[in-house]
Order: sequence, then C-alpha cells, then structure tokens
Amino acid sequence: MAVLSAARRLLGAIGLSIALGMTLLAAPAWAVEPPCAVAKPVFSVRKGLDRLAIELRRQAKIRILAIGSSSTSGVGATAPERAYPAQLQAHLAGLTGRSDVVVENEGIAGEAADATIGRLKAKVAEGRYDLVIWQVGTNDAVRGADEGAFRDYLARGIAVVRRSGADLVLLDQQFFPSVKDPARYERYVAILAETAQAGGVALFSRFALMKAWGERSRETLQGMLAGDGFHMSDRGYGCLAALLADDLLKAVAPGASAPAVAGIR
Repeated sequence: MAVLSAARRLLGAIGLSIALGMTLLAAPAWAVEPPCAVAKPVFSVRKGLDRLAIELRRQAKIRILAIGSSSTSGVGATAPERAYPAQLQAHLAGLTGRSDVVVENEGIAGEAADATIGRLKAKVAEGRYDLVIWQVGTNDAVRGADEGAFRDYLARGIAVVRRSGADLVLLDQQFFPSVKDPARYERYVAILAETAQAGGVALFSRFALMKAWGERSRETLQGMLAGDGFHMSDRGYGCLAALLADDLLKAVAPGASAPAVAGIR
C-alpha cells in the first residue's frame, strides 16, 4: 500500500507539472515574463485623445488603424496574432471589457515614411477611424534618408490624419544594440519627437522603452528582440502592446488607472 501511495503521489506531481507547463506554453508571452514597464515615462500626449474618449463613452465600435513597416506587420513574431496590433486589440478588449475594439494591421515590411503617406491618405479616405497609430522612422534612420525630407513627411502625415478627424499616436523607432551610427540614428528619433511636439500629437517612444530595457540588463533587451537582434520578439511586441493599451486608456481618462495587466504592474 505504501508503494502504491508513493506511486500515486509521483503520478500526481508529474501530472501537475505537465499541466503547469502546458499553461505556460499556452499563455501569452507578456503574462508569464518579468515586468515590461520601466521607470521613465515613454508616452507623451499634450491635448488628450478626444475622438477616442468620445467613442468609448458612446459605447460605439472603436476602429484603430495601425500603419507602418515591419514592426507593425509583425516581422520577428512567431505568428500574426503575436504582432503588436493583434495583441493591442486583445489588451484593449480585456481592459475595457468590450469586443468591438478593432485594430487593423496595415504594416508593410521595409517601408519608409514617404511610401507610408500615400497608403495613409488612402486608408483614412476610405474608412472612418477613431485612432491612427503610425509606426515610423526606423527605415529612414537606418538608410540615412534626407533629414529635412523626413521631417516634412512626418508633418504631412500628421496633417492627413488631422483632416480625417482621427486621433493620432506616433510610434517611434526601435532601439537595437547593433545600430551602426548611433548619433545619426538618434537624430531621427529626435526629429520625430520634435515634430510630434510641434504638431501637438501623442508620441509613444519605443526607442526610450527599449533603451531602458537594455539599461536594466542585456538579457532583458535580448528577450525583447527576435533572433535577428533587430525586430521585436513575441515578448517585445506583447510588452509594447500592453503598455500602449494602458497608456491609451489613461490618456482618455486622466487621473484614472486602467486595470492592472498581467506581467506589467
């Protein structure tokens, strides 16, 4: 009987370990990894997100356009649902308790600011969006595009979204360890920040976020990057989406705190 009891306890322990392992494998990366948040603020918004706030109060369907390059399309993610727009939609649904928040992924890998503007014009002309998230600037910075032209493209894109009536959040460049000319790269980061401030639009600084991860530890940043050491991983996209969702909801309800998201607070 003692042998039988011991065997049962062993089988039970094995079963619990298997069940726990399956749970961890099935859970989103952001739910089981160490905290994503950093001490320094990475989201700046001057005038609020009025359109988004109104539509949330009206309980109307929320349409969000996520447009940009490979970081929007999801290069580095293991599946489309791990790209940041899909994870952002899931987070917003969970935080608001609503299933009518839709985030459309309009990312094209390799695209720079000038090419995105044409698509941006077409998208806001054909559809009614409450919020546009424009991820922009990495390819311009890596390729060394004309800085004056880059500044002009940003201003034109801001004007396009403003005329449509949608709110706008600019999502800036990623930080990565192998950047060849850090000083030049960071000039494009600064141009984006300056243009956002001058245009009165919100900016989520992915650059500041990822740099802070790197300052925390080399291992933290590596875990946020895909195997190429450049694009974000499932975990990186998940943290980005979770933090952005939290900041968006705090921006539309100043002083209020969004419900805690697993793996962040």
